[in-house]
Amino acid sequence: MKAIVIIIALQAFLLASCDNGKPEPPPPKLFESQRNTMEKAKAVEGTLQQQADQQLQEVDKQSQ
Repeated sequence: MKAIVIIIALQAFLLASCDNGKPEPPPPKLFESQRNTMEKAKAVEGTLQQQADQQLQEVDKQSQ
């Protein structure tokens, strides 16, 4: 019985000692610059699409 208590106490001690109290560093920011570039490209794409739609509407108005 004492052996089981000692084993359980030893396991609890080992588990508690694993935490050194230091916070984990933040994950690296992989591909952040590529993501930013893609977001900018999507914004430009939206602007270009709006301009193309306006030009199409102007052509339609002029052709009538």
